Amino acid sequence: MPAPVQEKPAFKTQLRSIIGGSIGNMIEWYDWYAYSVFSLYFASSFFPKEDETAQLLNTAGIFAIGFLMRPVGGWIMGAYSDRRGRKAALTLSVLLMSAGSLMITFVPSYEKIGLAAPLILVIARMIQGISIGGEYGTAATYLSEMAPPHQRGFYSSFQYVSTTLGQLMALSILLILQRFLLTEQELSDWGWRIPFGIGAILALSAIYLRKEMTETDSFTQSQVGTEQRGTFRELIGYRRESLLVVGFTIGMTVAYYTFTTYMQKFLVNTAGFSKRESTTITIITLILFMIVQPFFGALGDKIGRKRQMIIYGVTGVCTSIPILTWIGETHHFWMATALITLALLITSLCTSISAIIKAELFPANIRSLGVSFPYALAVALFGGTAEYIALLFKNAGHAHWFYWYLTGCLALSLIVSINMRDTEKHSQMKKN
Repeated sequence: MPAPVQEKPAFKTQLRSIIGGSIGNMIEWYDWYAYSVFSLYFASSFFPKEDETAQLLNTAGIFAIGFLMRPVGGWIMGAYSDRRGRKAALTLSVLLMSAGSLMITFVPSYEKIGLAAPLILVIARMIQGISIGGEYGTAATYLSEMAPPHQRGFYSSFQYVSTTLGQLMALSILLILQRFLLTEQELSDWGWRIPFGIGAILALSAIYLRKEMTETDSFTQSQVGTEQRGTFRELIGYRRESLLVVGFTIGMTVAYYTFTTYMQKFLVNTAGFSKRESTTITIITLILFMIVQPFFGALGDKIGRKRQMIIYGVTGVCTSIPILTWIGETHHFWMATALITLALLITSLCTSISAIIKAELFPANIRSLGVSFPYALAVALFGGTAEYIALLFKNAGHAHWFYWYLTGCLALSLIVSINMRDTEKHSQMKKN
């Protein structure tokens, strides 16, 4: 018996659902980024007293382990989203993130429980990795399916708006603790636990917001008939599309995590800025990055997604090495801010439209899994390890090698963008 036809949600209902989904996404990414933002302070709590770079290598290694769980989360949560609905999957991902944050909040230090401390930290980050692996793909799918056809780039760009807001929340809490509430020693001793406790509470509050969300028409209509939904076997039938997602994600994810996450350490460990200065610079540049997302998303709707991806690839390949070189050599606050802003503006050409490009490659019955799994795989292998690779090169005395590594990743994605079909013209999403 065919499923009843549902009326298209009113604009206010649609807008409320998008805002609710975006706020929940912001809270999840706050929890995820809090680890990286505060790692400068808690690194010594989980590992033996060594030099600062070695401690950062250890925490970056655990950061990478969390990323390695993202494909698992993308697989599990993507399949769950395609079978049970986008709304149900987004709610479950919030619960997992809250659990991971609570574990980090209360885990004892290395001095008290020895190797059990970093082990618990690893488990917590694995749980959070599963959560965020499912969150990204399902949120990208949800925003894309809720958007009007002629504004899909604009609407889907708000994923990186909410993602960046989450990171800004983490950085703002760090800045408040640094400047007004705690000393450097207090932050290192126990103050770093505060943001994880806040994150656990916020994650639970996001459940209420997501109860108000409306399920997408695309998911509802995909339930009609005997169509396979959310199976890995079905995804294998879209091998080419999955490889395309991996290919154009590689350059974007390395660039994104270089200029948002690793840059805070780079400014301190290479350029010689203080921790407070690096936090302030990162906040300023992320605010600007967040503001431009909808503009570049709208630009993609106007000039075409493929053309915008090619512009991004060419610009990124030509500018990454000089930008990183100049950042490493400057000691001027505003010069560093301007250079990082330039790098993020270039990256915005891709981040603003990445969600809709992936969503348009897959039909609704496999869309969430198709968006989640290959993207999470690329991010785990390249984005999550970017900071670790950069620190390894620096520890070996060849920090500039990482600049070439980033450029090579961008060149690979440029080749993929040139050879892929324009997803807007060959979209698997309905036009009406």
